Amino acid sequence: QVQLAESGGGSVQAGGSLRLSCAVSGHIGSRYTLGWFRQAPGKEREFVAAIKWSSSNTDYADSVRGRFTISRDNAKNTVYLQMNSLKPEDTALYYCAADSAFTTRIPHTSSSYDYWGQGTQVTVSS
Repeated sequence: QVQLAESGGGSVQAGGSLRLSCAVSGHIGSRYTLGWFRQAPGKEREFVAAIKWSSSNTDYADSVRGRFTISRDNAKNTVYLQMNSLKPEDTALYYCAADSAFTTRIPHTSSSYDYWGQGTQVTVSS
């Protein structure tokens, strides 16, 4: 069983930065994909970024590419999301998720992910 716990959310002004952390407990196999999703009020959950646990291959949503960076520290079993140049439209509840499937792809659909954290709120004011 895999458990995920997010931290690092908060309130920031537009143009500011935040770093989210996702602490992973339980066994993470080399095939796993760790991802970040977000959900704003009244909107569907959307893909933000993801990283392959073994290869460190990454992928990003077009809306955050160049501003956000996903990384992982295998020794600490932690995935990070560095968010720079934040915009008010980045305001959402951010979730960490894990996909255990044997695949080289990095899925963008939330239904592909087996495990989810509780979320951490990010609020960006203009």
